[in-house]
Amino acid sequence: MKRRHFLNRMSNGLAGTALSQLMAQDTPYAQLPHYRSKAKRIIFLYMAGGPSQFDTFDDKPELRKRNGQAMPEDLTKGVKLAFLQNSELKCFGSKSEFTRCGKSGQNISNLLPKIQKIADDICIVRTQQTDQVNHDPAHMFMNTGTAITGRPSMGSWVSYGLGNIASNLPDFVVMRSGPEGQPVPQVAWNSGFLPGKHSGVEFYSSGSPLNYLNSPTGIKPSIQRDTLDGLSALNSLYGEHARDPEVRTRIAQYELAFKMQSSVPDVADFSAESTATRELYGAEDKPNGSFASNCLMARRMAERGVRFVQLYHTGWDHHGNIAKKIKDRTKDVDQGTAALITDLKQRGMLEDTLVIWGGEFGRTPMSQGTGRDHHTKSGSMFLAGGGIKGGTTYGETDPFGFTAVNDPFHVHDFHATMLHLLGINHLKLTYKYAGRNFRLTDVHGHVVKKILA
Repeated sequence: MKRRHFLNRMSNGLAGTALSQLMAQDTPYAQLPHYRSKAKRIIFLYMAGGPSQFDTFDDKPELRKRNGQAMPEDLTKGVKLAFLQNSELKCFGSKSEFTRCGKSGQNISNLLPKIQKIADDICIVRTQQTDQVNHDPAHMFMNTGTAITGRPSMGSWVSYGLGNIASNLPDFVVMRSGPEGQPVPQVAWNSGFLPGKHSGVEFYSSGSPLNYLNSPTGIKPSIQRDTLDGLSALNSLYGEHARDPEVRTRIAQYELAFKMQSSVPDVADFSAESTATRELYGAEDKPNGSFASNCLMARRMAERGVRFVQLYHTGWDHHGNIAKKIKDRTKDVDQGTAALITDLKQRGMLEDTLVIWGGEFGRTPMSQGTGRDHHTKSGSMFLAGGGIKGGTTYGETDPFGFTAVNDPFHVHDFHATMLHLLGINHLKLTYKYAGRNFRLTDVHGHVVKKILA
């Protein structure tokens, strides 16, 4: 038998069977969701570097009143800080003004005028807490539930637990924007010990979203299809022999890469968007690398079935000159954030799309020169849509904004609540590795029901 005939027979037989089995096995947890979900998808607007809550969502008049005075020692004693350890700790009042907004009266910084207009759609959390005081471990902790490198990211857990909605786009997509500076490690969107197909796929924010989208010169799609079928057949044979789950991942990745040659250019084509929609976001007629452009891309991906979209916007690590830098960063993200939530709501998608805004930690109420240090005891974030009670505030910090006085919102609780909204019991979403079952929340976390609609 000639090699070509062999591959044709195999591609029509084993490869087709393998791919159909792959689709059937795409969701390892076939019993999921555990209960009726409120959200089908997540868009996480990740403000990398740690935005200052005192200039965004947690106004502290007492801190302004005591600007330059010593912080109360009973608050700060024994607390781990990144750069202010063993320093004289002085109150640093924000220069940002706040306004009560919407029917709910949410108190939001005037640096976020567009977000002020959607106050009734968002739940502001003022008691965000983490265990990690430095960027890289804090990024890992927020994304994976642990500071240990190599664990699966939350987007990967969601992909693993619920599988795909779209067959021609990844389950989990990452995009980046913002000024250069403190970077986010790529392991933050890795699948860790989960099968590789659950890793986040990074789309470039401008130009071609992915490399090698176009076929090589002279290679027709039909030839690519035949080649892919042949590879699938051979991989299937090997997989039957080796019983290696990553073989299924390899087959799926080849298949998805082929499909994305047509699906990705479509999702990145803004020409179908109305002028009014592009103006709402402040986006151009094609992706240009801005946060606003990425927000529009996120909505288009959500429409097409991408389960988890994560937009990183860097430049929030304000150890100095915070008065100017915070204005620059809030201006970067204000319009795009508000537009995304408004657009999703107008299209009837907000009710089953969970939108998250926040960073890896908050900032200190004490000054570090003309800026603020990292802070684990308090920070602000917000959630909207997907079963969240809009127009509400969760948690309260002390008059200095140093720590929570009620309703702390730890990273593990955030993860448990996020999974709950997707219909997943965080205690039951597990994966056996190295002899024990792992989960996103490890041995921690509880669902924060007060913020649920």
